[in-house]
Amino acid sequence: MKVKGMLTIEELGSRVSAEEIETVIVAFSDHYGRLMGKRFDAEFFLQSIAQHGTHGCDYLLTTDMEMEPVPGYEFANWEAGYGDFHLVPDLNTLRTAAWLDRTALVICDIKDDKDLTVEAPRSILTAQLDKARTMGYDVMAASELEYYTFTNSYRSAHETGYNDLRPLGWYLEDYHILQGTRSEEFTAAARRHLKNSGVPVENSKGEWGLGQHELNVRYAPILDMADRHTVYKQCLRELADQMGLSVTFMAKFDEDQAGSSCHLHISLWTGDDNAFTGGETLGPVQQTSDVFRWFLGGWIKYVPDVMPFYAPTVNSYKRFVDASWAPTRIAWSYDNRTAGFRVVGKGKSLRIECRIPGADCNPYLAFAASLASGLQGIQEKAEPPECFAGDVYAARHLPGVPLTLNEALHTFENSDFAKQAFGEKVVRHYSHFYRTETEAFEKAVTDWERKRYFERI
Repeated sequence: MKVKGMLTIEELGSRVSAEEIETVIVAFSDHYGRLMGKRFDAEFFLQSIAQHGTHGCDYLLTTDMEMEPVPGYEFANWEAGYGDFHLVPDLNTLRTAAWLDRTALVICDIKDDKDLTVEAPRSILTAQLDKARTMGYDVMAASELEYYTFTNSYRSAHETGYNDLRPLGWYLEDYHILQGTRSEEFTAAARRHLKNSGVPVENSKGEWGLGQHELNVRYAPILDMADRHTVYKQCLRELADQMGLSVTFMAKFDEDQAGSSCHLHISLWTGDDNAFTGGETLGPVQQTSDVFRWFLGGWIKYVPDVMPFYAPTVNSYKRFVDASWAPTRIAWSYDNRTAGFRVVGKGKSLRIECRIPGADCNPYLAFAASLASGLQGIQEKAEPPECFAGDVYAARHLPGVPLTLNEALHTFENSDFAKQAFGEKVVRHYSHFYRTETEAFEKAVTDWERKRYFERI
């Protein structure tokens, strides 16, 4: 069934002729999961870009958050002159950008000649999806994003150094309809625009923080889901900007507030059948398969090896606090929100939810890490630990999640599994990226330091 808001190239042509669409955004994901690219006149897009693609400076896969080119990458550097890479529109992602005036959006793959550029986030997920298909599986996935909303505009928040932010809500509103109604002007617009932009919406609700919300979209094939996730974040940021508000997808925007998560759901399919179902029993989970058990075992086993793909910033690790709804230990349970892995559903809806990633993750990388780990588990028939019953936060004997980006990076860059799954070139590239992030933080002077040391040291 055709998803509302998605466009064929013929439909785009008709809408351009009717002057309903004038601009096409041609975009790709950078390391952080941000959309980068160009805006094209829609007629020129149809005449040229749809067939031949366009080019972008290859420094875009070597920059930091401030768009400064970072030395030390093999992929692109000053010595090589920072040339171009080829942006190839994936026309299956062509959609209306309903929150923008007369605009469409298409997501691109990055290619070097005819081959996918292996360092690009979407390429990394595509490689794992190709592996799943060679093993006979299709992959369905969903991501649940949480975010905070503020009455400050982005400009005013920036000008005040992100101090004195005013949440769009003044008490915890988890599932609370009255408090949620106060932000409904923004949230309803987000649901509507996403629905009309090829991102089918299920629901929205208040979350466990002041001004914190969750808006859930329909599950999809895993690459489509990563695209939806990326469009979702772009839509909400730009919609907030239009309305004089701001949203943040930081994993932990305030030490006294709940963190924002990105729970990942995955199941494997063979045709119309969920490959996770069968005649086995695993702990309290009935009617499971060996595929389910081994995928779960691999996903859990390789968390430390791929942790930077789940938690990519220094801030990510401040979310992992006991009794905060963020997992602090690596265990699995059935329908237990204290565990890092929560098995939910039954029959065709049986799936594994990983609660480790934060809202700051790049969905292409987080899904790639999850799929690579699970597929490796199938190949080596990895057994999961025993199902945990009870409060995982209180189980001090269980292995904990890495506590800092430096710790996670050390394991990632020395991981034989990561090198085998993604290739040594990818591991070197992202190790340099994460190291750059930690070094930038370690050189920064923070508000915390000034408040603590300015007068009293």
